[in-house]
Formats: sequence, C-alpha cells, structure tokens
Amino acid sequence: MGKTQEVQLHIIVQEAQEENSPQYQNSKKLASHEPRNYKWWISIIMYAFFVIFGQSASTLLGRLYYNKGGKSVWVATLAQLAGFPIVIPCYCLAPPKSCTKNEQIRQPSAVILALVYFSFGIFLVAYSLMYSIGLLHLPVSTFSLICASQLAFNALFSFLLHSQKFTPFIINSLVLLTISSSLLIFQTNPASHVEVSKGNYAIGFICTIGASAGYGLMLSLTQLTFKKLLKGETHAKVFEMVIYQSLVATSAAIAGLFISGEWKGLSIEVEEFELGKFSYAMTLIETAIASQLFVVGAIGLIFKVSSLFSNAISVLGLPVIPILAVIFFHDKMDAVKAIAMVLAIWGFVSYVYQCYLDNKSSKNEYRNGSEVSKSPFLEEVS
Repeated sequence: MGKTQEVQLHIIVQEAQEENSPQYQNSKKLASHEPRNYKWWISIIMYAFFVIFGQSASTLLGRLYYNKGGKSVWVATLAQLAGFPIVIPCYCLAPPKSCTKNEQIRQPSAVILALVYFSFGIFLVAYSLMYSIGLLHLPVSTFSLICASQLAFNALFSFLLHSQKFTPFIINSLVLLTISSSLLIFQTNPASHVEVSKGNYAIGFICTIGASAGYGLMLSLTQLTFKKLLKGETHAKVFEMVIYQSLVATSAAIAGLFISGEWKGLSIEVEEFELGKFSYAMTLIETAIASQLFVVGAIGLIFKVSSLFSNAISVLGLPVIPILAVIFFHDKMDAVKAIAMVLAIWGFVSYVYQCYLDNKSSKNEYRNGSEVSKSPFLEEVS
C-alpha cells in the first residue's frame, strides 16, 4: 500500500515539474494564441445562424400559440425545453478528443458535473418560465426591447467573472445593438395594450427583466464552466451540456405543469385552438426544435468565443423578429424598424471587426512564439 502511494506521489511531482517547465509553459501559451482557421469561422457562422433563426422562430411561434388560444405558461415553457432529444444523435456522432494523461487527471468528478448540470437546469427552467409569462402579457416589440437588456446584464457579469476587456469596437457594438433594440418601443401599437391590464403588463415587464438578467448571468456562468471544468476542445461538450441541463429543466417544467394544475385545462385548450389540433401540436413541436437550435447556438458561441459574443449575436437577432412579423403576421414595416435593423448590422460588423483584429494579433503572437520556442535558451538542460 505504501509503495503504491509512493508511486502516485512520484507521478504527481513529475507532472508538476512538467507543467512548470519552460517547454510546457511556452506550448500552453502558443495553444492559447493559436490562429483561428476556416473551420473555426464555419462553426461560428453555423452557431450564429442557430441563435438568430432559433430565437426568431421560437418567439414568433410563442406569440402564435398565445394569439390562437394558448393559455398555459407551463406548456409554453415546456415547449422551449423539451426538444433536447434531437441533439442526442449529434452528441453520439461528435468525435471525442484524445486526452493526455494530465488532462484526464484534471477531469471533474461525476458528482460535480451532476451538480453543475442540475443547477443550470433549474436556472434554465426558471428564466424560461419568466420569458413565457413576459411574452404572454407584452407585445412582441416591447418584449424584444426588454430582452435587449440581457446584453447589459451579461456585460456586467462578464466584467465581474471574466475580467472582460472592453475595447472601443466592443463598446461601439454594445451601444449600437442596445439602441437598435430600444428603438423598437417607438413602433409599439398602443392598441395592443387594450386587452392587457396594467397589473398584468407590469408582471410581464418585471418577469422579462428578471429573465434577461438570469439569462445574462447563466451565459457568464456557462463560460466559467467551460473555462474551469469542461476544458476539452470538442463539440461533444456543447451537446453534453445542452442535453443534461435540458433534461433537468424539462423534468422541472413537467412537474410545474402538474403542480400548478394547468394540465387539467389542456384538453379544452386543444379543442378551442383556432388553427386546429394538428396545428396546435405542430406549433409546440416547432417551438421545441427552434428553441433547441437557439440553445445549441448560444452555448456553442460561448464555447468558441465568449458569453458576451454569444449575447451580442442574440441581440442582433432581436430586430429580425419584427421583420419576420411583417412576413408572417402582416405587421406594418416602418422607418423605425428599418433604422433598428441597420444599427444592429452596424453593431454586429463592429464586433466582427474586433474579432478580426484579435485574430490578426493572435497570428502574430503565434508566429513570434513559434520563433521564440526554437531558442536554445528554452531547451531543457540535460
């Protein structure tokens, strides 16, 4: 027994010496500054599309559910969470990363991972429920306006948890994206408030603010989890987080549906849905698929870049919602919506340009680091 402990202690000391060696530190630095290739950009474009499309589609389908006779906020919440099984095949097909001995030792325990996924799942169902309540009582444009506040919340949490650096281009992007979504309030139709009491309107407003703050915090915590716990550079980690936290959130939403008693009125709700039973089912199924695309895209952007970038893409998609409302709900297009769209694109381009500058800088550091690594002064003295 003592001999085994001695061997384990020797291995730990040897690993510590390897990590403190100049070669290890230099290789670690080079890995952190490795330039981004075309595969990285393809992943970013794919995840960004998932975020914008998923967010827009799920919001419009949620509004369709309420407009045509849907009344259950727990059903609307469950529709946002229950689509995770479509991600399971992607998780099974995602190639695992070959890990070194050091990386295997540093993997978190199953208990810690279970606690993290359980906490994220409860957090997810909480702010999803608040989003459902907000969308029930607020017009789409006002809902989009308040959701834009998630960018400010996320920027604050990124500064506190990750020491996020705010360059002039990032600040410009955040300001433009926030103004873009804020402009949507000016095209709100006052008549849309007639059927909503002041009390319900206040509830919707407060719930949407709370959900935006919760979403911004969860993005930052997700980035922290990837940084501290899930260090493997593989897409399987993204799918793994989506599946497990969504499983917990879906279970909690089902429990909420039965505890609240809303399940008792579902049969009547299906019968009275204006578009019919089939359309009722398809609306919820399509909402589930769109919501999962959004979640995968959001977590994927956190994994690849940062929580702030993921949120910036999300806010970019908010002005798209009124544009799609023009197409599918025949809303009127006015100058305010057009200006909001232009500002959103401007802000997004500003953020992309900062990513270009970062990529260019990382290439120079990677090139310089490669030259330094060849220096005989970094070679281990035998």
